[in-house]
Amino acid sequence: MRNKVLLFCFLVISNICSSQKFDLGSWNILHLKYNISNKWSAFGETQVRSLKFYNHFHYYEYKGGVNYKVNKQWQVSLGAGSYQTFREGGNFITPKNNDEFRLWPQLILFQTIGKIKIEQRYRTELRFTSNGFRDRHRYRLGVSYPFGKQTKGYQPFQASISNELFFTSKEPYFERNRLQYALSFKPSKETTLQIGYLHQFDYKINDEIGRDFLVLGFFHELFRKQNNDRSSNTELKDY
Repeated sequence: MRNKVLLFCFLVISNICSSQKFDLGSWNILHLKYNISNKWSAFGETQVRSLKFYNHFHYYEYKGGVNYKVNKQWQVSLGAGSYQTFREGGNFITPKNNDEFRLWPQLILFQTIGKIKIEQRYRTELRFTSNGFRDRHRYRLGVSYPFGKQTKGYQPFQASISNELFFTSKEPYFERNRLQYALSFKPSKETTLQIGYLHQFDYKINDEIGRDFLVLGFFHELFRKQNNDRSSNTELKDY
């Protein structure tokens, strides 16, 4: 099963990279999460993106925050970070399109139908940018399906699809849409490797450019010794 999945990923990447219809960018994620207790956790994340395949790097961000798990269905979070967008045409070309500090509260609803996991994420962003203050509201709906032979209480693979809408209180109100397909592999309960394809459409905004991206993610969890809840984390990975 593992070899078949890896072969499928290789064929998909080869097909995307050989396509002449669009330039495929890269979207790279490193995410660390520290589980303080069964309720509380803290996280840190960094992302680097390019408009061509590991060339023309135009964006990076780093952020952190805390999560509180109300129950199995609800989780609330508070995060903050720095988000830097550079001009097109090369690697981190200045002057920047946007220099931003962002504060964002978030609410996630988890639901399960059989083996299918459904996630709804609501996020409000307070954006202090080089072009002034902005607000933005995001809604993401995602569906994931774990599969593969169960080992030590978890299944090693997960296929997922998600779509996210971005709105603001100022015209044109609708800003962006993100659609992502992803496949995740868990070599252990603590570590998840992700590969995916993301299409981003932007409507009349210049702080980032809508394109197609190959997504590569590394996600790792740490646990306090007294925290014995090491159940498999089925939530969709962040972006």
